[in-house]
Amino acid sequence: MSERSAVLRWRRIPGPPADPVKAKLLRAYVALERRFGPQHWWPGRTPYEIAVGAVLTQHATWTSAARAVAALRGRGLLRPHRLNGVGHRELAETIRSAGLHRVKARRLHALTRWLLRRFGGRFTGLRLAPLGPLRRELLMVPGLGPETVDAILLYAAGRPVFVADAYVRRVLSRHGLLPRGLGYEETRRLLEAHLPSDPALFNEFHALIVAVAKTYCRAVACHEGCPLRSDLIRSRAATRRSARRRPVRRARGPARPSP
Repeated sequence: MSERSAVLRWRRIPGPPADPVKAKLLRAYVALERRFGPQHWWPGRTPYEIAVGAVLTQHATWTSAARAVAALRGRGLLRPHRLNGVGHRELAETIRSAGLHRVKARRLHALTRWLLRRFGGRFTGLRLAPLGPLRRELLMVPGLGPETVDAILLYAAGRPVFVADAYVRRVLSRHGLLPRGLGYEETRRLLEAHLPSDPALFNEFHALIVAVAKTYCRAVACHEGCPLRSDLIRSRAATRRSARRRPVRRARGPARPSP
């Protein structure tokens, strides 16, 4: 079953009263999938390689991170026990192309040691452990913030966690699909509350939002041809209607003196 068919199936499921936020989000998903097609995220041959890539992309382009991943693969270091056995200086030099190589080497060692200690280096445990406590535990690993942790959980472990990065917040708030000014955690919780809890949907939706953000919804937006332009028009119209309905406050005269 295609992703679009799955979305249409979700929209027909009988249940509680209609959720307008869910309807808007799924409509946006269909529009993006129709324009950009499947994104095949996240590139990686194994879950551990995907997790390593999530750390290496911190403050770096994927092109730079991919060169570091290739260097690790060339040295046979994309296995937890092998990477854990490499010294800090050697690991840092291997991943130099990703930038901040000394910092990222420490973070890779911290993540790998946690994975070895907690699950013997296998991702089966990450797929089966209770999600809330697991996420909190990963956030305690030095150097792993919410975005990196959620990318590992979603893309490497297949857990239903939405990566609510800056691209997501910019695109969805600009098009009236989310309130403006939400932080990372607020956005993640809102999306997870209104979307079907499906890792495949979260995976593809996040990747499609990144695609439209890089193509159209940049810091200076390019609306012409954007597949979400209809949502932008509706959002602006709703804002104008709300402004017209807002009562006009009349200026009051000076208060009367007390008798």
